[in-house]
Amino acid sequence: MEMTPKTRRIVETCLYVTNVDRAAEWYSRIFGFRIIFAQEDRLRTLEVADDQVLLLFKEKATLSPITIEGGVIPSHDGSGPMHIAFAMRTEDAERWESHLTSHNVAVESRVPWGDNDKSLYFRDPDGHAVELITGDYWRRLGARS
Repeated sequence: MEMTPKTRRIVETCLYVTNVDRAAEWYSRIFGFRIIFAQEDRLRTLEVADDQVLLLFKEKATLSPITIEGGVIPSHDGSGPMHIAFAMRTEDAERWESHLTSHNVAVESRVPWGDNDKSLYFRDPDGHAVELITGDYWRRLGARS
């Protein structure tokens, strides 16, 4: 029986938004993510880390496949409030909360996960649930089970 090949990481994650410029400005202002690619009013690509990007697609703008040189990008879309989480260090939770407050972002929920792990939940301009969580929480949780 052949072993399943392993992936190395999630390269890109996408959210569907009503206004890509507004969303890109918000994620840039709140997290410092840099816009590395823009395509009309359909897409903004933000650099999250060296090898990770956040794609902000205009809602309903990718319902048809897109032919590019060399191939076709299949259709995709999403609607309603989605969830995305970014890693933070536990010791930075208070600084993050102050930073969010200074940008008029209300923290909707604070969750202590035990072992000094925490999450902060808040909303982006499109109502998506954004979370800051201690970066290795899931690995430690899995080690306990």
